[in-house]
Amino acid sequence: MKKFKNFGICAFVVTILSMLSLTSCNNDDGDGSGKTPVIESVSASVDFDGNPVELTPTTLGYADNVYIIHGSGFTGLQKVYFNETDTYFNPTLVTDTDILVTIDRNTPYANTTDQLKIVTASGEATFGFTVAPPAPLAQSYNPINAQTGDIVTIYGSFFLNPTVTVGTTDAVILSSTETEIKFELPAGSEHDLVTVTTISGSSTASQPIGTAIYDDAPAPNVENYLGPWDGSGYTVNTEYKVQGASSIQAIFTGYTGFKFPMYGTPASTTGYSGIRVSFKSTKDTGKFKVVINGNYGAGKEVPFTSTWTSFVIPFSELGYSGTTINEIVFQEYGNDNGDKLYIDDVGFVLQ
Repeated sequence: MKKFKNFGICAFVVTILSMLSLTSCNNDDGDGSGKTPVIESVSASVDFDGNPVELTPTTLGYADNVYIIHGSGFTGLQKVYFNETDTYFNPTLVTDTDILVTIDRNTPYANTTDQLKIVTASGEATFGFTVAPPAPLAQSYNPINAQTGDIVTIYGSFFLNPTVTVGTTDAVILSSTETEIKFELPAGSEHDLVTVTTISGSSTASQPIGTAIYDDAPAPNVENYLGPWDGSGYTVNTEYKVQGASSIQAIFTGYTGFKFPMYGTPASTTGYSGIRVSFKSTKDTGKFKVVINGNYGAGKEVPFTSTWTSFVIPFSELGYSGTTINEIVFQEYGNDNGDKLYIDDVGFVLQ
């Protein structure tokens, strides 16, 4: 559920209290002191767009969103807890029958009580209530060029009780933690997208299956003399990456190019519209020329910085209209020396 942002607090309070048929923001509906509190229901107060909604009881809530606790005996409210987290409430938004409260963003959601508790001067009440985690984030996975039955690892966050689909096919999950999922690639997955779904939503990785040129390792048709022109070679860096578990690290001198040769088995471009690549430098500014099949006159210049920058470059911007690619080069184009560069997520883009 979307965090409530767009209402001024006064307008929001008036709207909610009106929906509850309350006459004021004060506890003037009768003194319920001495009565043991009872929680009858919890309802969301706004929809995904932050607009007030008809109150519908629920046992599932989301951090940073506003809920109405309904029951009796709430006069003299002292504490509200979601999963044992002491949660702030505004006393002017409490009556003997209703509490308006926002679930704290730091409320735990895993390995916890799944319980709402309120404490008054006359006692306490509990209610089964699940606080959902934030929506999952599938940041990357590898291998992108996996084959049927291969084990694929997804990296990201908030993977609580996840399911994985590849295209429209459910995948078999072999193991999962909050930050990593291993699953078996289903048959017929070529060019499908990988999606992680939890109780809080879904997240889809941007790279389709089978589209990598470099994905923690070169694609099978990328030949073993991949690297800078000067023969200095490259290393695999596991600290800096934007996709998978590692990136290419190389030292660049002025106008040196980093080559992905595919002379023995050129890559077919059928079904593709361009290439993708991500760069990160140890310098604040610089630029590359991206070149296909040695056509340097038609190469495209792209900037890079000291933070990861991702590019999607259509073939039309590279002067290319063929059916196969036998070489991709990223050439330093600022005539700078001593630049350490990281290259990652090199692959094709679907039409």
